[in-house]
Amino acid sequence: MTEKNVILPSSILLPEFVNDKEKMCKYAVIACDQFTSEPAYWEKAREIIGEQPSTLDMILPEVYLDKADEATDKIHKKMEEYAKSYLTEIDYGMIYCERTLPSNGRVRHGIIGMIDLCDYEYTKGSSAPVRSSEATVVERIPPRVKVRRDALLELPHVMVFYDDEKDGLMKDLQEKKSGFAKLYDFDLMQGSGNIKGYGLDRDTIIFIQKYLKENCVKDGLTFTVGDGNHSLASAKSYFEEMKAKYGKKAYDMPCRCALVEIVNIHDEAIEFEPIYRLIKNKTANDFIKELSAKLDIRYEPTKNCFKYDIISDGTMKTVYINEPKTTLPVAELQAFLDGGDYKIDYIHGLDSISALSVNGNIGVIFEGMKKSELFPAVINDGALPRKTFSMGEAKDKRFYLEARKIK
Repeated sequence: MTEKNVILPSSILLPEFVNDKEKMCKYAVIACDQFTSEPAYWEKAREIIGEQPSTLDMILPEVYLDKADEATDKIHKKMEEYAKSYLTEIDYGMIYCERTLPSNGRVRHGIIGMIDLCDYEYTKGSSAPVRSSEATVVERIPPRVKVRRDALLELPHVMVFYDDEKDGLMKDLQEKKSGFAKLYDFDLMQGSGNIKGYGLDRDTIIFIQKYLKENCVKDGLTFTVGDGNHSLASAKSYFEEMKAKYGKKAYDMPCRCALVEIVNIHDEAIEFEPIYRLIKNKTANDFIKELSAKLDIRYEPTKNCFKYDIISDGTMKTVYINEPKTTLPVAELQAFLDGGDYKIDYIHGLDSISALSVNGNIGVIFEGMKKSELFPAVINDGALPRKTFSMGEAKDKRFYLEARKIK
């Protein structure tokens, strides 16, 4: 059976001042799920923008998620205003983009296109061609659906991965980019690097679709969501609402699809870092006893095992889970923690977890997931546990830039 096209061309809107670097720097803002505990970042963004048009007018930063009720109508009105006053449809159905990251100076390569939400599922164990990479917290979806409901536009920050070890697709686009129409090239605000975008013609889009079908489908899986899991899940939930309300007519509505950026998991700019667990309500001895009661714990490595270093107040004990049931150490640990009464925090970096594992707190350190393990883990285990990995620093995240009409 011939694989279907999972990435599709779309009508894409960009501001009419797309060639004005200064205006574009103020127009594009970082994904809403960044700096969620730092309102000062968003206040600074507003100060930089001033009275200039900006995507900040059309999104709800999660730091203000508790104000969704009062902000939603204002956002919808701004979308109508921007569609009428500033946004124009480009002549290209996809965009090839290059993002220079501030954290490592490397260039991340992506393609902006559209996915059919009928091809996407966020429930664990799905066999859809587009799947969530980690467990979705359903309680986080309704506020996002509220913003999407009755919205004229979507402004995506969703990044989805495909698995192309030889990186043939992006290398081909890099070689051909001198023949593409450059759409934008500007620096992003608050030291977040540079972004360039190139319009892709019909022949190039057909090549992209053909390449993905022939080289990047693994056990029926083409894409797994790397960033923006909950935003894409919200788009899916809203489409399900429309199906319930309008039946078959919903399949012809633009809300059936969502704009995303696809990125090769093997792009050299993509770096995965583990997110360790800090347990605040157990002693190390009690924790190990409880592990032993549920799992086959050893104190020497076995042929098939996962290693965990348990640290507390300067003391470290190493245990091994023999014959684990999952693909990743974090998945085995999280499954155990979810079955108990553990007070957990999620910590980035060895120095941080070591510094916090004092005063009775327990740090659990384990080997992080390699990039090559993502697709096998999603295929074998379903959606990964929440907080499985961190992907770059906050300022590396995707910025709102392109828009698309969804009604």
